[in-house]
Amino acid sequence: MGSTRYDMDARFDRARKAGYGSKSAGEIFTQNAKRRAHESMNPKGIPFRESRDSSVHPNSVPVILGLDVTGSMGHIPHELIKEGLPKLMGGIIQGGVPDPALLFLGIGDHECDAFPLQVGQFESGDEELDMWLTRTYIESGGGGNAGESYLLAWYFAAFHTRTDAFEKRSQKGILFTVGDEPCLKTLPASAIREIMGVGQQTYTHFQLLEEVKKRYEVYHINVLHSDQAMRADKGWKELLGQNCLSIADHRDIPDVIKGVICDRFKNETFRSAEGGGFDHIQMF
Repeated sequence: MGSTRYDMDARFDRARKAGYGSKSAGEIFTQNAKRRAHESMNPKGIPFRESRDSSVHPNSVPVILGLDVTGSMGHIPHELIKEGLPKLMGGIIQGGVPDPALLFLGIGDHECDAFPLQVGQFESGDEELDMWLTRTYIESGGGGNAGESYLLAWYFAAFHTRTDAFEKRSQKGILFTVGDEPCLKTLPASAIREIMGVGQQTYTHFQLLEEVKKRYEVYHINVLHSDQAMRADKGWKELLGQNCLSIADHRDIPDVIKGVICDRFKNETFRSAEGGGFDHIQMF
């Protein structure tokens, strides 16, 4: 995956023809009417999602974006397909990171929802990324259990992804979750088996965070649009420190992600240049 380029002009033209700017979420996200996840995004039985280098993208940069698709956050994918996604990808590329490979995850609540985890593929092209984003089922569930299953994104990234960035260059990818709730504290083995088809071990959120940090830099974007999100902010900051990125306006999500990725690339480039490694500058 990830062997095509992001073409801003082609994306603009296709979005105009598809009516992304004027259609409702229900018209664009057709799985909503079916009230189930798209089969291609069902994680059960998936061994790995892979981010590999190609002639088009020789230094692939794996980026995972886990979107909370419960009730209070279901508008975010709609905003992304309308204008946020091209802003995000265009900003990353124009910011000097030419080979991003983006994987969408849909995140719900493993204690309450029928489809608490949905997984796309690592992609770089505009058409492919739009396809995976619009296949996402915005379940609009969740529950009154004081959290959502952001730790499912950590589990999947830690145990079910493979990247050339890490395997060839010892470079970590970047994982973002986006939400407005605390993180649930435990992922039982029974839930893992139900979601993935395999699983023998129960994990705490601390354990999964340590596992995923071996291969990814982990961030959470906390959208402060409710009292619950305000209360959750302290816990996220205790868990992730400065990697908890709190924002008041969800429309800032593309700029926040772009800023993190481009700043990391610039810092890595600077360190490589200091060492005289201009011929071998690598990202992350």
